[in-house]
Amino acid sequence: MLQIQGFVFNFASENTYILYNENKKAWLFDPGNKNEQETKALETFIREKELTVEKILLTHAHIDHILGLQWAFDIYKVPVTMHQDDKEVLDMFQMSGMRFGMQLECIDVEIDYVNEGGELDFDGEKFKIYHVPGHSPGSIVYHNENQKFMISGDVLFEGSIGRTDLYKGNYEQLIEGIKTKLFILDEDTQVLSGHGNPTSIGFEKEHNPFF
Repeated sequence: MLQIQGFVFNFASENTYILYNENKKAWLFDPGNKNEQETKALETFIREKELTVEKILLTHAHIDHILGLQWAFDIYKVPVTMHQDDKEVLDMFQMSGMRFGMQLECIDVEIDYVNEGGELDFDGEKFKIYHVPGHSPGSIVYHNENQKFMISGDVLFEGSIGRTDLYKGNYEQLIEGIKTKLFILDEDTQVLSGHGNPTSIGFEKEHNPFF
């Protein structure tokens, strides 16, 4: 049985997730820890649960989702899973930091690329990969059909969708991707978003004002 622990980090109130199981294996999604206090909270949880981080996964590479990425890679020494189309966004990390008044080093990590139709195995639990661009060119959603949940990044929120006015954003593309790839899933599928509260596919189909 998979368990999920969320953390709210940095100036954007970004959701970082730790996914783990009874075998103490763990995946780390979107490490947005910015300062020493946030990093300590994440590190302490992993240590106290005696977890082994086997993957670092990105839903996309906007700055608020990767502020702790270099730290995570250096500490846990596992590749970073992401979509090829967001590598350009990842490479803009230092420049993005300057826009927020932050002096940041370039990110240097080992990357495993995944794409639409791919599947990842978490100790026997399967995760389907959906490429849903529009918020960023390489936004992906990780969906566990067995336990009916997804980690959606900034694709879909409670009552909203990801911004499409950022670099290579595309409103029509995002709406179409959500309709054709996410809204066809079971309505009780839980949506763990990159910001804000969890929601469900059924709730968003009925109440999200963008649809």
